[in-house]
Amino acid sequence: MNAPLIDPFHRPVSYLRVSVTDRCDFRCTYCMSENMTFLPKRDLLTLEELDAVSTAFIGMGVRKLRITGGEPLVRRGIMTYLKAMARHLDTGALHELTLTTNGSQLHRFSQELFALGMRRVNVSLDTLDEEKFARITRWGRLKQVMRGIEAAQEAGLRVKINTVALRGFNEGELFALLDWCARRDMDLTFIEVMPMGDMGEEDRLGQYWPLRDLRARLAERFTLIDLAESTGGPARYVRLSETGQKVGFITPMTHNFCESCNRVRLTCTGELYMCLGQEDRADLRPSLRDPAAPPLEEAIRNAIARKPKGHDFDYSRQQVAGQMPRHMSHTGG
Repeated sequence: MNAPLIDPFHRPVSYLRVSVTDRCDFRCTYCMSENMTFLPKRDLLTLEELDAVSTAFIGMGVRKLRITGGEPLVRRGIMTYLKAMARHLDTGALHELTLTTNGSQLHRFSQELFALGMRRVNVSLDTLDEEKFARITRWGRLKQVMRGIEAAQEAGLRVKINTVALRGFNEGELFALLDWCARRDMDLTFIEVMPMGDMGEEDRLGQYWPLRDLRARLAERFTLIDLAESTGGPARYVRLSETGQKVGFITPMTHNFCESCNRVRLTCTGELYMCLGQEDRADLRPSLRDPAAPPLEEAIRNAIARKPKGHDFDYSRQQVAGQMPRHMSHTGG
């Protein structure tokens, strides 16, 4: 049980992203359609099953656990699961428990999150303009997110802002976002929009802003120093020499990060995706519910043995090659 998880390309799997719900209180245009059909409750893993799978992975060498969704903080009883995971922080088996959120519920949970041992969260935020924020999220309110970020910082949580780079939408806010994060002592990571979910190819191609172009714009104003440091995920970081600010880039399209991939993703229904950009998956739910199914550890190891070398996202030739039919909210951000 304690043997580490090693994939066929000799990469250790030390990072598990767990989607606890496909539901969200926003409807971001690059993430899901406005009229989503969500999963029935019976299809979701229970909190106890989420605990069992996460604990099994931790027993096999996972050291970083990121909770995602949908919006994870809208899952009823989520703190019960998070407190269960905190016991692995207490033993030292788990090195980091963290969360990606849209920020809408942080004002309710930040104190509890810090108390159980969480020390940083990622907040998805693509614009500082209220009207544009309402348009991109469809249902979101910027003031509520700002309230959540403030509450998180007051609780002692380190906040990192994740911004999806969207051509024609937030190109003009590049330096405003940088300045705002610098004033609040928050790191900022930019992410290329990925072809996931059926939104229409024209939308995808129109939204795509390569981060090499964004980085070139930064370099017109700042000296960018590449950093070797990593937070265990796919981001590559630079430091702006003039300000000392750290900026990250997640580039699944222009420069993938597959060669060092240490991650797998568990959906809220118990499907394990060994690669975000591939459709192959393993259903772990039978091992949790059917005594005749293979034991959970065996099912996990068999899945890791199928982890591919990399994904095939590609926007070349003006078409969305490698597009995934599932929405990002299904797999987890």
